[in-house]
Amino acid sequence: MIVWLNGTFGVGKTTTAETIKERAPEWRLFDPEWVGYMLRANLSDLKFSDFQELPPWRRLVPHVAREIVDLTGDNLIAVQSVLRRPFWNELCDGLAKEGLEVFHVVLDADAQTLRQRIAGDQAFQQAIATGRVDPGGQVFRLEHVDMYVEERAWMTEAADLVIDTVALDPGGTADLILKAMPVQS
Repeated sequence: MIVWLNGTFGVGKTTTAETIKERAPEWRLFDPEWVGYMLRANLSDLKFSDFQELPPWRRLVPHVAREIVDLTGDNLIAVQSVLRRPFWNELCDGLAKEGLEVFHVVLDADAQTLRQRIAGDQAFQQAIATGRVDPGGQVFRLEHVDMYVEERAWMTEAADLVIDTVALDPGGTADLILKAMPVQS
């Protein structure tokens, strides 16, 4: 099984996933973004702005997830914003073909809260200062807030669970997810 934490930047996906892992250590964190980094590094001669646009990313993520489950026997917590419905559908189809059930959780917050969280993200600011991430990444993250607002309806409709994170800390969010999961850990 994969618990897929979806939603845009600043909503609390990574911190919530880390909290779930602390409370239920039998779950393994899986970051599909690393599949994108591998593609970006090996396709540097191609022009694309987001590796999710690449069909190989959408085909490889389910396969890599299956390989990790087969190797470890663990259930996975995937942390990745997928804001385009066709991309989400393709991922779900691929995961189903790999025999992996998806529990789709959308973490939600209003646009103003998201922008404030992104602007105040100290870990991200430190990563910029140390050169670990591109300073343009903050603009990229902020641009996705508007995209999330536009795509929110289908995302919440497609979700197994929607959690408004405005008034919840990551612990409260993690607790709600752990209680709602079909496979209890």
